[in-house]
Amino acid sequence: MTTVRWLDDEEQEAWRAFVFATQMLHDVLDRQLAGEAGMPHSYYMILAMLSEAPRRSLSMGEVAELTRSSLSKVSHAMPKLEARGWVRRDRHWRDARVVVATLTDDGLAALKDAAPGHVEQVRRALFDRLDREQVRHLRDIFRTVLAGLGSDEGNAPAGLRARSARPPGARKAPTRQGMAGK
Repeated sequence: MTTVRWLDDEEQEAWRAFVFATQMLHDVLDRQLAGEAGMPHSYYMILAMLSEAPRRSLSMGEVAELTRSSLSKVSHAMPKLEARGWVRRDRHWRDARVVVATLTDDGLAALKDAAPGHVEQVRRALFDRLDREQVRHLRDIFRTVLAGLGSDEGNAPAGLRARSARPPGARKAPTRQGMAGK
């Protein structure tokens, strides 16, 4: 019989703070996006991952991987995104068993409309409360956790890798001049 390695008081406090904070953060982001953009956070993430993909297209499996969701949940969301005209699904041209989701121009426009409010909510809810050192610690802590869960920076899905801040659909960080017209 193995001995249970119970959490000590400090670990228990850290665990509960993590669980409560992440649940509350997800709730806050969902409410903000639902109220301002008419979509849940999960739809926003699907649109964001598609916007960063070559030709704004990914297989359904890739969407599930990048959004850290199940294929079933992604498949359930797609008809709703299609009904709004934000996503189009087609069979892969080489393998008809594979369904490819493509972000439409309307979907990219919806994402661009939602992004400023979403980013501001992420800042208010998380980053405005932390100094630069705490942000680095947070990043390092979760890189360590991801590595322990079988992922690392080199093997993490693209959606988890660091990249320059940019508006949805942009391939590189925008210049000051490039943002002036937006």
